[in-house]
Amino acid sequence: MTETKAVITLITGADKGIGFATAQALGKKGQQILVGARDQQRGEQAVARLKTAGVAATFIQLDVTDKAQIKAAVARIKVDYGYLSILINNAGIALGSHLPASQMSTDTMRQEFDVNFFGLVDVTQAMIPLLKAGQPAKIINVSSNMGSLGLASDPNSRFYKVSSLGYQATKASVDFATILLSKELVTEGITVNSVNPGWPATNFGGRPSDAPKPAGMQDVVTGAAQIVKMASLPLDDPQTGTFTENEGTLPW
Repeated sequence: MTETKAVITLITGADKGIGFATAQALGKKGQQILVGARDQQRGEQAVARLKTAGVAATFIQLDVTDKAQIKAAVARIKVDYGYLSILINNAGIALGSHLPASQMSTDTMRQEFDVNFFGLVDVTQAMIPLLKAGQPAKIINVSSNMGSLGLASDPNSRFYKVSSLGYQATKASVDFATILLSKELVTEGITVNSVNPGWPATNFGGRPSDAPKPAGMQDVVTGAAQIVKMASLPLDDPQTGTFTENEGTLPW
């Protein structure tokens, strides 16, 4: 009788918001959750909350902009588990305050790129050997419809007048990474997909989630739903190189 291999899932930025909601939902489906977080206290508190909810969870110190921490995370996962089944690149920041593109500070944009794009690529590249060891495996990149060139250039889109050059450019770059990695890794048994979580009612949405009128347009469970759906499909599901949200497929 063949023993079923445990599904080991690493989620970056999993100590709060959509990352935490994703961790909780996937953990309740039986996945072993590795809570990637740069802040040790918040990460350990998140793990404690997950364990109380019956989720198998472990804290992994992981600032996606710190290559030494990324390398240490890879080493720890290799020793403790030997492989990785799913990588969910969720960590992200938005700092631009919707200033006009002509006024956006490139210093601010560099900070956004360091986390949202370069951090995602660094983590992904480092984790690929572990994903290959666990194949079939998945990479899910949390992107945004704000990075869609099609929606940004469509006068009929609600995103036509949005201006957040740094954040939007980082998410467009994430989607390009998704496309290229999906083509490269398809023969390795690793799928790569982008997901838009929408605008959740979290600190990321512009104000604390317990504020009287949260800035986001949906709760974090709804925001995490498509990520959870993609991560819950069989590991050998062939779907790759896609950009989806709760409502369906999005234009790149």
